[in-house]
Amino acid sequence: MTQTNASNDAVLYALTLGFSSDPIMRWIYPDPGTYLTAFPQVLRLFGGAAFTGDTAFLSDDHRAAAMWLAPGAHPDDDGLPAPLEATLPEHVLGDAFKMFEAMDKLHPSDPCWHLAFVATDPSARGRGLASALIERGLKRCDADGRIAYLENTNPNNVGLYRRHGFELLGEINVGDAPSRFCMLREPR
Repeated sequence: MTQTNASNDAVLYALTLGFSSDPIMRWIYPDPGTYLTAFPQVLRLFGGAAFTGDTAFLSDDHRAAAMWLAPGAHPDDDGLPAPLEATLPEHVLGDAFKMFEAMDKLHPSDPCWHLAFVATDPSARGRGLASALIERGLKRCDADGRIAYLENTNPNNVGLYRRHGFELLGEINVGDAPSRFCMLREPR
């Protein structure tokens, strides 16, 4: 299977479908309409550097996508708060920002490859599409001799990431938010 770099919209569509049942994302956006309109904007702000860095990947069938942030690339921290404040439910907002603060504390201080997002359309899961996109990014990590880092939002995916060499760095529990699992992989 090959993957292609693709249009920004195709990546956003695949990720939006892929995260449609994700525990954290749906805790943040429980209303389906808000999720479908706000989440793509969050993807652009959090992972948009993958588009400019040519590290956003899409499976050939457009059913899975990944956004890798290269060492030195970062989310748009200045742009993120306003749309989150405008779209998150009031009861979620405070805990969401506490969760982001906890994520910042666990993020490696050394430059690393950050798997910001990877997901598969629910109708195409179990075919290895996400694994192929993870492997594509890990080849770059290994070639650079850099660690890979991710913040897993679904406890069902811990095993998937472990199969790719990631180890649990820490678990984030804030308020009534589902757990988030920060994971790290040493280069090979």
